[in-house]
Amino acid sequence: MKTLLQGNYAVAEAVRLARVQFVAAYPITPQTPIYERLSDYELEGKLGGLMMRTESEHSAMAACISASLTGVRTFTATASQGIALMHEMLHFASGNRVPVVMCNVNRVVALPWAFGSDQSDSLAQRDTGWMQFYCEDAQEAVDTVIQAYKIAEQVLFPVMVCIDGFFTSHFLEPIELPTQEEVDAFLPAFSIPTRFDVKNPAYVGNVVSPEAYMVFRQRSFDDMEKTRPIIKQVNEEYKAIMGRGYDEIEAVNTQGAEIVLVTSGAMTSTARVAILSLRDKGVQVGLLKMKAFRPFPTQEVRTALKDIPKVVVLDRNISIGKEGIWCQEIKAALYPLEHRPMITNYIAGICGADVSPAMIEDMVMGALNSKEPTDLPIWVRRD
Repeated sequence: MKTLLQGNYAVAEAVRLARVQFVAAYPITPQTPIYERLSDYELEGKLGGLMMRTESEHSAMAACISASLTGVRTFTATASQGIALMHEMLHFASGNRVPVVMCNVNRVVALPWAFGSDQSDSLAQRDTGWMQFYCEDAQEAVDTVIQAYKIAEQVLFPVMVCIDGFFTSHFLEPIELPTQEEVDAFLPAFSIPTRFDVKNPAYVGNVVSPEAYMVFRQRSFDDMEKTRPIIKQVNEEYKAIMGRGYDEIEAVNTQGAEIVLVTSGAMTSTARVAILSLRDKGVQVGLLKMKAFRPFPTQEVRTALKDIPKVVVLDRNISIGKEGIWCQEIKAALYPLEHRPMITNYIAGICGADVSPAMIEDMVMGALNSKEPTDLPIWVRRD
């Protein structure tokens, strides 16, 4: 069924279709419409579960962890300061190995206060043990939320689905919503080991020795590595039913390219326009769209970029004191190559600042004409 929806409402539809049994959330811009729509669904009897209004995002995540331990499918959503406040509980979620699914609507983190899109809020959580997937548009967000439940419940890791604040969250787009029958055929009823008995409440997260702690951390690391084939399998199963899917990366015209632009999130759609324009002008440029951040698709990136002379990484985020976060990851993935591409990092679109196709064309041509790599990122903004 095709319908016109804002990205936030599309996410709420996906949550409803996934037959989520428990939602705990706290409103924060630009995530609030997800919260509101799910609240409406509960009132109308369409949610099929309970919604808890909490006093903070920290409490929302704590509630989702507890509910998941009792054996129910859970969801929450947040953004910006909200995910920063959740940080402690994100470690508890992954440590407890609960399959909570969360939508983070990317927004800048204060100070100064602002509301535009910036991936730094979710990327700053990269070491919390959450799987992270970044969506280009609302259609991908719908499909990724539904896939996230099947992945999370097989591997017992929490999953974060990230969309750009205001661009994806608030833009109206035509969305192909799957039917309830299609989702039910893809996503089985929630069934994981129940680790908390509400009739006999006792749960221990005990203090352990350094040696035992290392065992737990290595187990989590090893288990995260084992998620890679499951992510691919779930995507193939989704494609078989829905007719569409999304790989961890998407390579466009990279074969034989002299330069490749790496993007993630909503800027990818703008980059597609710029790439077509440049190719019409005779520039052999390709595009690499990054979807998966954790686990990072190292081998896929290495295969896609191993023969490329130059790479441009466009980041809507910044790690102060280093460079863009996607750029760091791309460099690390390519380091073992004998002949590594020259990598240029551009920072643009922070706080939702305009990034036009013409600006992206200029970035690509600037990197293509550059003779030496730069140690620091290049900041691009419209004056």
